Amino acid sequence: MEQAEERKLISRAKKGNDEAFTALFQKNYMFLYKYLIKLSLDPSLTEDLTQETMLKAYVHLPNFKGDSKFSTWLISIASRVYIDHQRKEKRERKRFEKARDDATRKVKWDISMGGHEWTEYMSQFAELDPDIRAPILLRHYYGFTYPEIATMLNIKEGTVKTRVHNGIKQIRKEWS
Repeated sequence: MEQAEERKLISRAKKGNDEAFTALFQKNYMFLYKYLIKLSLDPSLTEDLTQETMLKAYVHLPNFKGDSKFSTWLISIASRVYIDHQRKEKRERKRFEKARDDATRKVKWDISMGGHEWTEYMSQFAELDPDIRAPILLRHYYGFTYPEIATMLNIKEGTVKTRVHNGIKQIRKEWS
């Protein structure tokens, strides 16, 4: 798109012309999408980030001064949206890890108060992802077969075998 045409569309969009903004959106969508897919490496996240970027651009269009190309302005918004998303993910991950650690501490306490011993194996087991922990528990503690576990967890038998194998391997790796 020529800069003169882009400036006209921006001017019309700033005055509230939604068709002009739609044209700007369509002209810059693939450029923005390609940038965000390279940044996030996740197509579904990229769709969300692209939409959020364009929404922010729409809301803050009156603040666009025209000192740079419109696409440059969009990239700066997209970069901030991506960084904000990463920070939010990090906060949520920390919150989840704290909740998991608190729950593990409570279980340890309850077990020790019940006269049982909390072993290092149990600590390693507690560190596993719940998707891996459940099949191992059902297989090695309760003795269910792989097909039974697959039915109970509504996953494929091969997935059960993989999760059990990878979980045991992870525990062994921690011990060596």
